Amino acid sequence: MNAPGLDPSEASLYEVRRKIHPRAVTGAFASWRVAMVLLTQLVFYGLPWLQWNGRQAVLFDLGARKFYLFGLVLWPQDVIYLAVLLVISALSLFLFTAVAGRLFCGYACPQTVYTEIFMWIERKVEGDRIARIRLDGDPWTFRKLRLKATKHLLWIAVALWTGYTFVGYFSSIRELGGAVLALSTGPWESFWMLFYAIATWGNAGFMREQVCKYMCPYARFQSVMVDKDTYVVTYDVQRGEPRGSRSRKADPRALGLGDCVDCSICVQVCPTGIDIRDGLQYECIGCGACIDACNQVMDKMQYPRGLIRYTSENAMRQALSAAVARRRVVRPRIVVYTALWLLLAGGFVAALALRTPLKVDIIRDRQALAREVEGRWIENVYRLQLINATEAPMDVVVSTAGKDLTALSIEYDVRAGHLPPVSNRLVPVRVRVPLEHAAPGTHRVEIVVSGTGEDGRRAQVRETTSFIVPANP
Repeated sequence: MNAPGLDPSEASLYEVRRKIHPRAVTGAFASWRVAMVLLTQLVFYGLPWLQWNGRQAVLFDLGARKFYLFGLVLWPQDVIYLAVLLVISALSLFLFTAVAGRLFCGYACPQTVYTEIFMWIERKVEGDRIARIRLDGDPWTFRKLRLKATKHLLWIAVALWTGYTFVGYFSSIRELGGAVLALSTGPWESFWMLFYAIATWGNAGFMREQVCKYMCPYARFQSVMVDKDTYVVTYDVQRGEPRGSRSRKADPRALGLGDCVDCSICVQVCPTGIDIRDGLQYECIGCGACIDACNQVMDKMQYPRGLIRYTSENAMRQALSAAVARRRVVRPRIVVYTALWLLLAGGFVAALALRTPLKVDIIRDRQALAREVEGRWIENVYRLQLINATEAPMDVVVSTAGKDLTALSIEYDVRAGHLPPVSNRLVPVRVRVPLEHAAPGTHRVEIVVSGTGEDGRRAQVRETTSFIVPANP
């Protein structure tokens, strides 16, 4: 309904700013949402506190450029794994959307999860929907100030703990806790804790459905990922219309009415404030709150459940059985998405399992590409960056070989070949060849680095580089 005294353009802006007071609801989908909130927050808040080999189990140490994931240590050279993981995540989103619409939005999206937490706090402090509407409309009194202040203090506490936990993934959370208590956190740590806390407080406490409706790009392009066999929250128009109120004992058919009693509870429980009876809209996040609410009304009216339900457009229009509708979920795009997902996920796991614990980068000495030494040798100098990606010490041995060069010799400081756990080291290496075996030009040589860890793990890396022989040494 438009605000009185506003022209159409002003009325549209008025509707955008209209505050939504979702009504509490119970049911199967509400239970799933609660379970997902508990699961996601147990992982998010609990993971940084887990210990592994005397360190934080999950830590993205940007300063040291090391990512710890339980027993796995990743370096900047392993950025390909992050890229593949992002592709797998995107493909998972496409697959879930093609099967059952915005499942991620309704149950696992951080915006949805924290909005659920903040609304739970709001209901506990201010009451359910009607009580909150009355409180917002009442003039400011001590009671209203007390309730609003209590709500926001609890919101801010949750937001600050969320910001602290977020930064705890990038700085040791135990050390960070001591720094917070001593008020000695660094500028970047302080900035990101406050930034994430303010973002959580603002998005979940104030903006809520505005983020889903106007800021999230996923809401805009989801339509290209669904089709008429995708499971979505759907209102059964043929069964529900024409809608109208009636007594519980009245026969709707005799009154010429459908099963919808026009109670609008499905609208009252919707976190984005839409009316699902108007058809599927991009604002719908697929949370299923309207399904739970409508089923409760149907139970009270002694009508069959499912006036609003998860089903496909084809199943609704063609009156397909649930079994037939589920079988039609398996269609070409689902098969393609699933095959690609399995291929990428399998390759990702295999690559991690077969990943070598020793990494080698060869850097040429730019100051002297080639030089004659001791009157009978041509020498090239390199620097090897050796990375021990395990949490056990490793001893490495460096050797060399060439296809068109013979009598190659290599020299380096053997003591530099001892690599501490999770460390990197630059090792100067000199490769020589006798003058009589050195034809002018650029030759390909292979540097072989073999490592043996104290834990018994062995690794060998072969890197090819160039060996330069000047025309007139």
